[in-house]
Amino acid sequence: MPRPDPCRAVIFDLDGVLTDTAHLHFLAWRALAESLGLPFDEAFNERLKGVDRMGSLALILAQDPSRSWREAEKLTLAARKNAHYQRLLGGLGPGDLLPGAADALAACRAAGLRIALASVSHNAPTVLQRLGITDRFDHVVDARTLHRSKPDPEIFLRAAAALGVPPAECIGVEDAQAGIDAIKAAGMYAIGVGAEGALRGADAWMADLRGFESGLGAHTLPAPTALSAALVARTVASA
Repeated sequence: MPRPDPCRAVIFDLDGVLTDTAHLHFLAWRALAESLGLPFDEAFNERLKGVDRMGSLALILAQDPSRSWREAEKLTLAARKNAHYQRLLGGLGPGDLLPGAADALAACRAAGLRIALASVSHNAPTVLQRLGITDRFDHVVDARTLHRSKPDPEIFLRAAAALGVPPAECIGVEDAQAGIDAIKAAGMYAIGVGAEGALRGADAWMADLRGFESGLGAHTLPAPTALSAALVARTVASA
């Protein structure tokens, strides 16, 4: 698993990388969709990976174009789904870290790398707390402050800016196509987690984070580009 040289930071996604609450999201979204008389299955749920809450709701409601929704109604529906999801989170604990996740975070810290979380979930701080890994991160991007969701690079550029590390000296780790696209748009090196070949554009692939620490050897990645610098400036200015 090659990495940039110098590499100064690793920016992780949360769901599907460090833990898997995707099934809890699925259950909460399915309950909401069914209450509205809309279809929802595992295949549709895949379309929501890497998409924020309101974006996910928009995809679900778009299945019935004959009905229009006021913004206040959408916010109420999103809050209803989130309340259900938070109830489901009650049973989450350190044992729900995915294989290799704890070792990967420890290896990054031992290597002197900065660590950030780039999750579009508003519940990310709660999830980190329940997993017992909040203190492993130097920065957690506040999803509530984002103007644009993945595949826009804003969240990864925000993370890099907060860490004080140029994008080209960062590794991004994601399990969703929207996330890989966001990492690459930010000018970072992208590691895809999941089925081999499923994530287009990833620079490297891992089935899970087991063995991540063995790949922290020195390799070369091109120097920061003018585009990356411009994106960082734009993101920081809009923060």
